Amino acid sequence: MGLGVGWTLHGDGRTPAPGAVVRPDERLSWPRTAGLGAQHVVAMFGASFVAPVLMGLDPNLAIMMSGVATVIFLLATRGRVPSYLGCSLSFVGVAAAIRASGGDSAVVTGAVFVVGVALFLSGLAVQRFGARIIHAAMPPVVTGAVVMLIGFNLAPVTASTYWPQDQWTALLTMLVTGFAVVCLRGFWSRIAIFLGLVFGYGLSWILDRLFGKIHSTVGGEVTDHWRLDLSGVGTADWIGLPSFHAPQFEWSAILVALPVVIALIAENAGHVKAVGEMTGDPLDDKLGTAIAADGAASMLSTAVGGPPNTTYSENIGVMAATRVYSTAAYWAAAGFALLFGLCPKFGAIVAAIPGGVLGGITVILYGMIGLLGAQIWINGGVDLRNPLNLVPAAAGIIIGIGGVTLQISDTFELGGIALGTIVVITGYHALRYLAPAHLKQQEPLLDEGTSAYDDQGGRDTPR
Repeated sequence: MGLGVGWTLHGDGRTPAPGAVVRPDERLSWPRTAGLGAQHVVAMFGASFVAPVLMGLDPNLAIMMSGVATVIFLLATRGRVPSYLGCSLSFVGVAAAIRASGGDSAVVTGAVFVVGVALFLSGLAVQRFGARIIHAAMPPVVTGAVVMLIGFNLAPVTASTYWPQDQWTALLTMLVTGFAVVCLRGFWSRIAIFLGLVFGYGLSWILDRLFGKIHSTVGGEVTDHWRLDLSGVGTADWIGLPSFHAPQFEWSAILVALPVVIALIAENAGHVKAVGEMTGDPLDDKLGTAIAADGAASMLSTAVGGPPNTTYSENIGVMAATRVYSTAAYWAAAGFALLFGLCPKFGAIVAAIPGGVLGGITVILYGMIGLLGAQIWINGGVDLRNPLNLVPAAAGIIIGIGGVTLQISDTFELGGIALGTIVVITGYHALRYLAPAHLKQQEPLLDEGTSAYDDQGGRDTPR
């Protein structure tokens, strides 16, 4: 397909035939393709816009660079891996930790730029040596523990920052979002976070009209304030460039951010496997390319002050529901994202999301991130009765969640996510080297929740 920008018309261009799918190198009519592109933008909207807001970054720049990142990914994979790249929630925890230690937006983007570099190099390594290199360093027990501690490390942010701003709005938003995730079907369940945001936004506006300002904690101070402050929306321009800034590099922030590489590799492997199974086109040979493209896109985004990007599972759900895997739809989605990024008024609306609404949303989101680690354990068949698995995972998770610190010198310390990840990885491999033979059970190559590969890059039979 060359660069993957040439598509053949599927059937009559209207709807797939019964039982048929629209393959990545096919498309429907252009109006329908544009509509599907808009649907993909809406699907990733909730989480991908919440993430930069929680990271303290410009949401306009975030959506613009998500479009650019998607284009880079589609070109790198030659149109074989349909995917939308949006801001990963995995970075929210490290951004919160960096800001808590005094770092600003430049330090945050500098740290996650280095994560992009590490992800890019990991992709090149997978291309060269195969996916077994991932498993050798990060078996499911390690991957699951790191993802879990990243997610649960965020709990204090919700409890102390967002929820107290408006506890009742937070509670109702949480309930509505949970209902949407569980009870709705098809496309609607895929945009549950977006629906929760819309509900909370509207509820905050109504409560302001009915009861006036709320007396609650904002930024550590108890004040009277509007739940929904739209003053910035009125002054924002309709058309304009987002705000850019250069990254700043500090070792302490970089060490906090680097563990996210593990979560991103797992996300990419899972995405490639899922798309390959849905389209019937094994994509094992594209895993390294997909990881490297993700890293390159994140490097570009963070270099100008935007958030890092990764593949989005919400969009896999849209493809599964519509049976349309055309990369043309993702090109259309990228175009819409670029247009949204050029509308400061749109970004101001996003930035005005009330704290209470974020409280209700993040209770679910942060918990889901953490429990994804448990899912990796389950799919990987990790036996936590085995002390070789239990001890490093238990120690690292408590360190990561509890914010335990290790003072290295007067000016440098390790703690939280960084220290927890180091303990899990080094602890597991050191104990495995020293452990008696009966504890060294054979691990699966890669957990079923991500992917399965052999040394030659072939595809193992699913377990």
